[in-house]
Amino acid sequence: MDGLVETFPFLYHMIKVIPYLLEGIKYTLIITIFGVAIGFVIGAFAGLGRISKSKIIYSISTVYVEIIRGTPILVQILFIYFALPDLLDLNLDKITASIIAIAINAGAYIAEIVRGGVQSIDKGQFEAGDSIGLTKNQTMWNIIWPQAFRRMIPPLGNQFIISLKDTSLFSAIAVVELVYQGKAYTAASASYFEPYLMVALFYLAITIPASIILRRLEKRLDV
Repeated sequence: MDGLVETFPFLYHMIKVIPYLLEGIKYTLIITIFGVAIGFVIGAFAGLGRISKSKIIYSISTVYVEIIRGTPILVQILFIYFALPDLLDLNLDKITASIIAIAINAGAYIAEIVRGGVQSIDKGQFEAGDSIGLTKNQTMWNIIWPQAFRRMIPPLGNQFIISLKDTSLFSAIAVVELVYQGKAYTAASASYFEPYLMVALFYLAITIPASIILRRLEKRLDV
């Protein structure tokens, strides 16, 4: 390895940082997958709430969406990790706080995806459900939702990629994700270019294949 660092210092640091980044990408994916999954549940309820005829449900959903979309995710992260535990006397670990932050943030954007998906379905579909004796809820879940969800898949995939990149901000609370691990290596090696180049390549190794899959999915679904 000493010979490698003397001959190819650039390659040496790119190889040496990999174990750091493999540990970081594990937590990056855990936070993203669990956060977006929970965010989808939140977003589904909030999105349907945004088209509800109940003023209370509509108002609650709208306030949630506007507050989250109107504030930076970094502020939300700091609020959830530092302010909420102090206010509620909770002991919240970093990973749990990160998952909550991604879930709440992604949920607001997914709510708009859900709202748009449902509203994109022709209103005649509701009338068709009514004509065959289905209730409004039955029409929603058996006729409207399957069609709307098909149209939601591409933007949901895009939201997953956005949330994945947003995890880089969790280095602000010392979560051991990709960027934090890159910083840890630079602190130990005093090398900056190669570690951060590798961090970027690790992100691209996930986002580029995901984007290709999404484009193919859009063509297949014809949405």
